[in-house]
Amino acid sequence: MAERNTGRSVPFTQEEVLALPAVVSIPVANRAFGLGRSMGYELAKRGKYPCKVVKVGRGYRVVTADLLRVLEIGSQGVAGLSSEALSRAELGLAV
Repeated sequence: MAERNTGRSVPFTQEEVLALPAVVSIPVANRAFGLGRSMGYELAKRGKYPCKVVKVGRGYRVVTADLLRVLEIGSQGVAGLSSEALSRAELGLAV
């Protein structure tokens, strides 16, 4: 993962998101949403992650199709997750 001097991961480009496999880990999905590690896992544990999360064994996987839907990425381009929607996700509210 590319990182800036802040130590936070750089969000994916639209092309990188479109190239993701069918399911991804929480850290990968966090990068797409611009969420930190702790916040992403906390949202997943509380069932408040901004898109569909599947519990697999002791870990979590995010369904990429739903990730694309929430980020509004598809054949019509990227609208991105609005700052309001991201704020709501960080607070554990519905996006």
